[in-house]
Amino acid sequence: MNYDGLDPGLTEYTQGLHPVLDSSLESALDPTLDPHLGPALLQNVELDPDGMPLEAIQVPDSVHIMEGVYSELHTVVSEVGVPVSAVHFDLQEELLWVGSHGGHATSFFGPTLPALDRYSSFQVHSSDDIRQIQSLENGIMFLAKNNLKCCTRGGLTMFDYPMDETADMHCLILTENNTLLLGGLQNYITEFDLNAVQETQKFSVEVPGVAIMRQSSRFLFCGHTSGKVSLRDLRTLNPEQEFDAYSGSLSDFDVHGNLLVTCGFSSRMNGLACDRFLMVYDLRMMRAITPLQVHIDPLFLRFIPTYTSRLAIISQTGQCQFCEPTGLANPADIFDIFHMNSVGQLVMAFDVSSSKQALVFGDSEGCVHLWADSPNISFNDYSRELEFALPCIVDSFPHLDWNQDLMPLSVTPMPLTSEPLLSDWPSALCVPSPRRAPPVDPETLRTMKQVGFIGYAPNPRTKLRNQVPYRLKDAESEFDSNSQVPESPIGREEEPHFFMVPKKYRKVTIKYSKLGLEDFDFKHYNKTLFAGLEPHIPNAYCNCIIQVLYFMEPIRCLVQNHLCQKEFCLACELGFLFHMLDLSRGDPCQASNFLRAFRTIPEASALGLILADLDEAMRKVNLGQLIQSWNCFILTQLHQETQEQEAPQAYRGVGSSVFGCAGDSVISQLFGCEIENCSMCRCGKETVRVSSNLLFTLHYPESTNGDKTIREWDFADILKRSICLEMNTQAWCENCEKYQPTVQTRNVRCLPDVLAINCEVNSIKKAEFWKAQAEYACKKAVKKEDTEMPKPRENNPSEWEELCGDDGFYFSTSIEELKNVWVPYSVKMKLGKNKELEVTSCSETDELCLVEEEEGVYIYDLFGTVAHILDPRTGGNLVAHIKIGETYHQRKEGVTHQQWYLFNDFLIEPVDKHESVQFELNWKVPALLYYARRGYYAKYNLSIKNPIEASVLLAEASLARKQRKCHATFIPLMLSEMPQPGELVGLDAEFVTLNQEEAELRSDGTKSTIKPSQMSVARITCVRGQGQNEGVPFIDDYISTQEQVVDYLTQYSGIKPGDLDAKISSKHLTTLKSTYLKLRFLIDIGVKFVGHGLQKDFRVINLLVPKDQVIDTVYLFHIPRKRMISLRFLAWHFLG
Repeated sequence: MNYDGLDPGLTEYTQGLHPVLDSSLESALDPTLDPHLGPALLQNVELDPDGMPLEAIQVPDSVHIMEGVYSELHTVVSEVGVPVSAVHFDLQEELLWVGSHGGHATSFFGPTLPALDRYSSFQVHSSDDIRQIQSLENGIMFLAKNNLKCCTRGGLTMFDYPMDETADMHCLILTENNTLLLGGLQNYITEFDLNAVQETQKFSVEVPGVAIMRQSSRFLFCGHTSGKVSLRDLRTLNPEQEFDAYSGSLSDFDVHGNLLVTCGFSSRMNGLACDRFLMVYDLRMMRAITPLQVHIDPLFLRFIPTYTSRLAIISQTGQCQFCEPTGLANPADIFDIFHMNSVGQLVMAFDVSSSKQALVFGDSEGCVHLWADSPNISFNDYSRELEFALPCIVDSFPHLDWNQDLMPLSVTPMPLTSEPLLSDWPSALCVPSPRRAPPVDPETLRTMKQVGFIGYAPNPRTKLRNQVPYRLKDAESEFDSNSQVPESPIGREEEPHFFMVPKKYRKVTIKYSKLGLEDFDFKHYNKTLFAGLEPHIPNAYCNCIIQVLYFMEPIRCLVQNHLCQKEFCLACELGFLFHMLDLSRGDPCQASNFLRAFRTIPEASALGLILADLDEAMRKVNLGQLIQSWNCFILTQLHQETQEQEAPQAYRGVGSSVFGCAGDSVISQLFGCEIENCSMCRCGKETVRVSSNLLFTLHYPESTNGDKTIREWDFADILKRSICLEMNTQAWCENCEKYQPTVQTRNVRCLPDVLAINCEVNSIKKAEFWKAQAEYACKKAVKKEDTEMPKPRENNPSEWEELCGDDGFYFSTSIEELKNVWVPYSVKMKLGKNKELEVTSCSETDELCLVEEEEGVYIYDLFGTVAHILDPRTGGNLVAHIKIGETYHQRKEGVTHQQWYLFNDFLIEPVDKHESVQFELNWKVPALLYYARRGYYAKYNLSIKNPIEASVLLAEASLARKQRKCHATFIPLMLSEMPQPGELVGLDAEFVTLNQEEAELRSDGTKSTIKPSQMSVARITCVRGQGQNEGVPFIDDYISTQEQVVDYLTQYSGIKPGDLDAKISSKHLTTLKSTYLKLRFLIDIGVKFVGHGLQKDFRVINLLVPKDQVIDTVYLFHIPRKRMISLRFLAWHFLG
């Protein structure tokens, strides 16, 4: 309900209307002190010591109820001096529910008795008012500002559901299937499942602020605070129609049959005034009909459909008028105006019983007025019988004095029983639970060297000698099931019901403080020098595949040599991102510009790869299927973008790409496989088509004849069946001229260098098949270990020599390493003379003999896997295992070796190789596999030549159509002014907000950032630091954006709406890619940037600048352990 239009003086119900209530409670209740308060009204009110009324107020015997005309029947005090905020007639029992502004609920029964009696009274919320009450079959729902509570009619809590701290709920409505719809002063409607006691989804609302909701058999009606009423489909909640009822605000509306009637406030004289015209709409024609003029200021209205469609209109001062909405009010309607005996109080709430025999009003002094049309009424046509509490019977025991020190506990009364006590648990229900050994420090495991079955590692000096921490978890630290805030897994105690997912595999999130990311310890998650990727950006689920592509040397070199004229080119953006990953020394990077370009690709939107914020928040996405589709998309997109001709060049001086030519690309050379598709009709007609594939999908055999047992398959056989696929399907036959059953077979003509495989484990049957094959493989491997591994005896060096090779000792693999492993580390593939494919599994230590090399046999080694982690707490995430080669270790760490690593966004950790192929289907599901031909990169050019040249700094045309040369704010560089290494360049950037920050207020009053605001660069200015034109800008670019801007931050940035629109802007407008190339060129040649807060500027622009090239005045004048100094203060101090 919106009370913006109420008279401000009337809202001061405590002091303005009843000044005597400011004094003591006894004097306030004295009838002689207030001439408006009749002695008969309070003669039967008895108060307890806390001031609460114990008995209801009776209607004087002289009141006569006329049949068919509503008159006051009872008046009762709910809470003295506390305004009534909500009233509701129970739909199942003869109860009247009252909610107060103090969060207290009271119910009354007995409308046919001489007075309403109190049935139950309890506190619903400690401070917030009760805004709406809804009765259910087995309980009562109470809606507060950001809380939904369900209680029994006696007051016991059934559930208490806290909502978002920023929510401001005002209304709820019960729909079918035991579902609630909640609306309030936010731009969404929440759907709430009463069975699961959780929010299921949120529907966006075009006009923020849903204060009232009603429903009919066709529509859901939403009343907005802006004065509009929108009609939505009941099933999908899609908007169907909208009525602009009032220019000010909406106070109430109701629906009956084909009529919609509204009342509200209009804007007059820079304020709101109550409009005495009720707007009436015909829902058959979806248009307004003749308005209805009333004689009072309407605040509430309800249809009372008995024998006519009567409408009850209530004013805030207690006047009630009944009229017919089908025609204009005639002069006789003045006699249908009744006055409620509210003693000058405001009407705060109003409701009509389901039987239409009773009306109830709640006023601002805590009184409830019941009106009826006959002396004997019922709230419902068919109410069930009320249940009353039985009297408590307590046995009398002798008094025990606990203050005596010698009082024995044996005198405490305890019933004698032959049955076992509740605390005496049977042994069948008790399981001994020993204390689990603490995990070994990962740093110890990483540096450990194994000799025999004993491992040796240097002491990391993290704890005292022989000291093991014994941690007891407090009950308060257990996970709250209602919390929707994900936490980072590292550093938390182990929860008993989430022990299946190891910590390093769980979803990691960044903890934001008031300093942003400055005090977040990324080194705790990544002790390597490889760079992780931040996960908070929309659609960052693809981080794992970006890492896989980066650690493929030919692709890394390809995209860094690529530069084209397209504004949104994924190959270009991937090259920029890979350049940052090359420069980073363990600090995480973010793929914001790459994902910004990704969101503009129409093919990505058509394939459903672009997730909305609501989809990610509600966790409705199957990440395993999504990442497999994204894998196919990115390979196809990179293939198309890198094979296109780049002339005419977008940037002067940029030559042709090092890789690829027209019609061919490095992607097709790496992943491309020429496929021959043959279709054979039963008439004998054979059709052959040749195509190219960039990846393959595993196809699993189906069980036949109802056999539930799964037979053993080798992974190489499944891979061969999937590559050379054969299936029966209906296809058009040119010979038969109709659709006929055909046999389609697929054969390969050549083998790719990199084999990308989608695992397609997206059903229970496929997961069971994978699990069964892993069990078969484990048993087979264990049996092989037992038969092949000799057991050395003491003092027999000859047998030890058999265990020793050139690379050291060989030891038996533990059973734990063999569990859940079906994927081989290497496979041999051979394409015969008849194009018949042969695939066999092999060990990664196997080498090809001379005969096999001549026959064209290739060994493919596993170098990357992507897995979907199923975690019910966080909604799941994606991780990658990558085998990083010698060249990357040489560049980053200066060592030459190969190692498997786990990449979980910004968490990077070395792991054993068996973890990359272990898939425990309960929480770790395989999604992608990557096999690379041994030594494949030798035939590729792995050199990188920076394609960005100095010509990008020269003058360029603006995208804005209305820009004038006289408005130029900068002078472009000349060829003679090109910056040199070490020269100074002043830099400043301005930003706009695309998505607002999501934060929560904790119970202790502190603010916690859940998701930071998403910023986009809007203006970049660079100033000469030396030369004749020192201090003159040479770059002043406004960045054009196609995304919706939430806040232009004009008071800080100076950016106004329209400045970034090419159609109406008068600024020098460019694309982000164009300005990005200018800054990249300045960074590459080694200039030094001078500015204030450059770390944040470069982060939003998505640039990585070496620290020795940045002179930031934030840190230049920063005193340790003191706050940062603002630019305004520095300018005042140094420049006056």
